[in-house]
Amino acid sequence: MLNLFPHDGSARFGYWPNMHTQIKICGLKDENAVDAAAKAGASHIGLVHFEKSPRHVELERAAALRMRAPASLKVVLLLVNAEPGLTAKAIEVVKPHIVQFHGSETAQWLRTVKSTANVEIWKAFGVRDAASLKNADEYVDAANFILFDAPAQALPGGTGTRFDWSLLTEHKHKLPWGLAGGLNTDNVKDALMQTRAQLVDTSSGVESAPGIKDVDKIAAFCQAVRDYDNH
Repeated sequence: MLNLFPHDGSARFGYWPNMHTQIKICGLKDENAVDAAAKAGASHIGLVHFEKSPRHVELERAAALRMRAPASLKVVLLLVNAEPGLTAKAIEVVKPHIVQFHGSETAQWLRTVKSTANVEIWKAFGVRDAASLKNADEYVDAANFILFDAPAQALPGGTGTRFDWSLLTEHKHKLPWGLAGGLNTDNVKDALMQTRAQLVDTSSGVESAPGIKDVDKIAAFCQAVRDYDNH
């Protein structure tokens, strides 16, 4: 396979419009957090529709936050093992740019969504070891983007834990990909130096309490990523 996304990050064809690392602030619940993410220079925001999560938002609320987002932000709707009817309703109501599937969704199901809905498809994977990275290969024609995260605990994401980033060092990626799991202002530059991730995704790392975003932490996180880019 032609490698359009070399490990050293020297070329990003098609998917990434510039050489800046993309930044996703996930789990937003209010307008202040949306505004803060946009002001800080994030590229994506995540809206979680999963009732067990402290970051859960109802679909109507997610739709309002999506409308609040300026054109500079791509809106990602996160679903976890949602039934087909709920998936269709969520996409219709929220009208996200991207749907991130963060459960045990099959490649076959994602192919169905991809072929019928006018949205990008992201698939998240919990990384336990090098072998688990290979699971992403099943989704080459089913997803547009892969998000490598810490393994699921009581909840599938937003746990504040990280995995061994060195597992990504020699991995041959077949899709554009990003890094999540325990990222915060203090460690994101180190994470990028080790992995050369095309996108970094944080949620609990920019919170003052579970589900409560801190605008100063959002700004500091985005600035840390830009400091990495500038070097």
